Amino acid sequence: MKAIVGLAIILCLWLSSCNSEPSLQKYFVENTENKNFIALDISSSILNLDQAKLSLEQQQALQSFKKINILAFKRNPNNTAEFETECAKLTGIMKNPKYQQLMKFGSGKEGASISFVGTDEHIEEFVLFANQKETGFAVVRVLGKDMNPTHIMNMMSVLQQSKIDLDQLKPLQALMKK
Repeated sequence: MKAIVGLAIILCLWLSSCNSEPSLQKYFVENTENKNFIALDISSSILNLDQAKLSLEQQQALQSFKKINILAFKRNPNNTAEFETECAKLTGIMKNPKYQQLMKFGSGKEGASISFVGTDEHIEEFVLFANQKETGFAVVRVLGKDMNPTHIMNMMSVLQQSKIDLDQLKPLQALMKK
């Protein structure tokens, strides 16, 4: 009997410790299968790079980069209410203090923002959130480990040398044509 009561207490404590606060990761998972969204995961392999031609700094920048998650909502006349609801959800999630805003463009309900998670020298995630009333919105998460501003600048030079595998981007191209 004591074992059952002890197990019940442990189970209750475990369940109550689960974080139910909204997060960008949860939002991505919840909307991956929604017909109004397109979700895409892009790994560093999309860059098709000859690593032997990269400088040490570029190699370090590439190693700090893990993947990119993209979630886009294509607005149409039939999903206006859902667009407004989903946009409000994302705006609420991005107000969490863990998302430190670097810059914001636009005004009112249209525009874009760039935020990051982590510290200045140990960035775990960059987030770009852009929306436009007529077309929809997109959230791009650049995930990594110990990224820093120098890595981001070096990553830009790596992107210039890359031969991007466009097959991984076909779902986004399809979204833009609709």
